[in-house]
Amino acid sequence: YLQRVLKETSHTRVSRYPWINECQSSLRGKLTSLFMPRIASYLLFSALLGLLALAGYEGQRLAGVGSGFAAKYLCSEVFVGGRDADAVARVDLPAFRSVILEWVDWRVDPEGGTASARIFGLGQRQAVYRPGLGCTLVIDSAPADVPHAVPAISQQSQAFPPAAPTPPDLAKVIDEAFAEPDPGHPRRTRALIVIQRGRTLAERYAPGYSERSRFMGWSMSKSVMSTLVGVLVAQGRLALEAPAPVPEWAGSDDPRHAITLDQMLRMSTGLDFDENYDDPLSDVVWMLYGTGDGAAFAAGKPLMQAPGTVFRYSTGTTALLSRIVAGAAGDGYPLFAQRALFAPLGMTGALIEPDAAGTPMGACCVWATARDWARFGLLYLNEGLWRGQRILPADWIRYSRTPGPAAKQAQYGAHFWLKVPPPYRIEPGRPQLLPADAYHAVGHGAQFITVVPSHDLVVVRLGLALDPAAWDHEAFMHEVLAALDQNGTQ
Repeated sequence: YLQRVLKETSHTRVSRYPWINECQSSLRGKLTSLFMPRIASYLLFSALLGLLALAGYEGQRLAGVGSGFAAKYLCSEVFVGGRDADAVARVDLPAFRSVILEWVDWRVDPEGGTASARIFGLGQRQAVYRPGLGCTLVIDSAPADVPHAVPAISQQSQAFPPAAPTPPDLAKVIDEAFAEPDPGHPRRTRALIVIQRGRTLAERYAPGYSERSRFMGWSMSKSVMSTLVGVLVAQGRLALEAPAPVPEWAGSDDPRHAITLDQMLRMSTGLDFDENYDDPLSDVVWMLYGTGDGAAFAAGKPLMQAPGTVFRYSTGTTALLSRIVAGAAGDGYPLFAQRALFAPLGMTGALIEPDAAGTPMGACCVWATARDWARFGLLYLNEGLWRGQRILPADWIRYSRTPGPAAKQAQYGAHFWLKVPPPYRIEPGRPQLLPADAYHAVGHGAQFITVVPSHDLVVVRLGLALDPAAWDHEAFMHEVLAALDQNGTQ
């Protein structure tokens, strides 16, 4: 700044006098030698302070996300999944291979029904368990402020498809699915069920798990949420082609106002949402573990493309759908989900965990037993019928497994995958191994419900395959089908 001032004054009319020029030159040199080192030091110090502040802010966010994930995961696995906390911390948390999680300090309170975590004393987070609702990560509110929803209704268990002898070739495929041939890419298969023509041909669990164990569906939950949308559409409470009822987009001048429910189900909203699980501060991670109101966060995202033109998988989209379902249900989402879906199917272990705003986390956090998940698959195999009762219109089943216009590779329907997505199809260029009518509910860690109508088949696979190349579901299903064909059961 001083140099600029001196330079400007040197061009004034007085500069024509030599003695003034000499004074200016001398003054410029003295001022520069006096002030410039101090200014440079000040600027450097200010920059360092800014970097430290930024690092502190980002460090707090990282610690909050890591602590939030650990607290929520531990709470759910312990109080909903019925697992031992030490086993979860020893086996599961390291499996995510996150540097942040390596430093997490956690605590589970069995009597209080809470799990808490922090990292280097930063980002303290707590998750609270409530019977019938599962665990909620508490952010920006005290534990007592976490909204309570309508209690779930009582259910009666229903007979599961009767067991039949496992064909020898299928038994070999199941054995291989539970094996760990590559320690560098562990499969961690925890449950497998194969049902064909109304008979259970295989049902197996890893040590420590059983038919009573509940498993988080991760993104298989999205298919459950779309099913609830289907019920509401059939009841006339929601309309596929109408603008999605999102208050944040209500203004007619808001370009997002035109986004329809159909475009949301087909993952073609055009919203700019970063679905990157490798970045701990990406939209999807921050929405799930850094905020207390996921739907509000997702509703704030701007448009990136015109709605309906580009397929872009987004957990934020299902977070919004979940709030829409809760609003349209009228009598509280837990009660609606139980009455409309879980109770009729006998999914006695099923629940949908809410976030701190009381909104169902339908994008990730539906919990159910392996048999419950199989019942869900059978509902779709049976075209929406369950023991003579119409749960979903047959048209909705066809709609769910029809590619959306924006899915140029015909890979996605309405919250169901029509082709096995990466990373669970390890050879992307490989010819399709599965029948054209096969479709899937898919979740993180290789959670799968695969429905193959042409073979009257439902297969459920649950586990924690987090490493690339750990689980090739298309190859596995190809082997299942080949084994059934070899034994003449198809």
